[in-house]
Amino acid sequence: MAVLSFSAAARGLVSHMGRLVALGALLAAAFAASAEERVKDLASVAGVRSNQLVGYGLVVGLDGTGDQTTQAPFTTQSLRNMLAQLGVTIPPGTNLQLRNVAAVMVHADLPPFAKPGQTIDVTVSSIGNATSLRGGSLLMTPLRGADGQVYAIAQGNLVVGGFGVDGRDGSRVAVNVPSVGRIPSGATVEREVPTAFHLGDSIVLNLHRPDFTTARRLSDAINGSFGPETANAIDAASVRVRAPLDPSARVAFVSMLENMTIEPGAPPARVIVNARTGTIVMGGDVRVLPAAVSHGSLTVTITESFDVSQPPPFSDGVTVVTPRSDIEVEQGGSRMFPFGPGTTLEEIVQAVNGVGAAPGDLVAILEALHRAGALRAELIVI
Repeated sequence: MAVLSFSAAARGLVSHMGRLVALGALLAAAFAASAEERVKDLASVAGVRSNQLVGYGLVVGLDGTGDQTTQAPFTTQSLRNMLAQLGVTIPPGTNLQLRNVAAVMVHADLPPFAKPGQTIDVTVSSIGNATSLRGGSLLMTPLRGADGQVYAIAQGNLVVGGFGVDGRDGSRVAVNVPSVGRIPSGATVEREVPTAFHLGDSIVLNLHRPDFTTARRLSDAINGSFGPETANAIDAASVRVRAPLDPSARVAFVSMLENMTIEPGAPPARVIVNARTGTIVMGGDVRVLPAAVSHGSLTVTITESFDVSQPPPFSDGVTVVTPRSDIEVEQGGSRMFPFGPGTTLEEIVQAVNGVGAAPGDLVAILEALHRAGALRAELIVI
């Protein structure tokens, strides 16, 4: 019976250990999978991009917040030209004083593969002195590309997220920016932009962040899934991939490519310092060679006051006000930061935060370490 009990206990222990090992394997696999990223998040297909469109138009129906025609004469000129095209003739010399019209610039991004009849969002911005576009409607505005061709027509009611109130004394209160608005689905695509996606026997994947290691790993992953010589890395940013000639097969092939996962190369060690705001961002691979930094502070306080010199009684003197300046100089205690070999980012931050140093102190310490050659990272000051 004792043997049987021991065997049962052993089997239970083995089963429990097996579950622990399986759980550890699952955690390790999950951690390894978390380090991988999809190809669609790392690269894009060359030639598949959006195109910028821009146009000039008029917004009407404003509640007295439009352009002042004396300071924005192009608004009146545009309105005359539009009315003339509609068959309305304005007598020469007529002074149009309109406060419900505003000249605007309209811009939008035309996504790749957009077909005629589809709609896109547009942004409308005042270019005159209109105080608000709230409640206005954009009249039909052609949107042109860089080649001068019309690719979309915009028209519709504006959605403005801000508003402004003017006082008679010239004061003004504004929330957000009332001179800019958007029209969701406000433009209709009229022309398709040709792409080279279906041309040739290959496509090129361009990495968002050029890296030789990532390009090699991407090429190896594609060759491992679709066969050797399918992909080859051109440089640190581009990988050429052989693709089917049939359009539908090419779409399916690219769909499989962009859903593949690879582990990108580690980014270079960098320290980004914003000297204006004191913001510091350091990569995880930042290292410091053996060094010691002493950092102190000098505080100078100047206080201005005034003394009154009163003359004696029954004298011919006058009361005189004399300024007095009190200057106080305080030398802060020096802070010594010893760094051993291979010091990591976490140790640097803990050492500086341990003495209550401000972000400006950390900026000065990093610059001193970089100048001394002890900071094994690229220091970028923006």
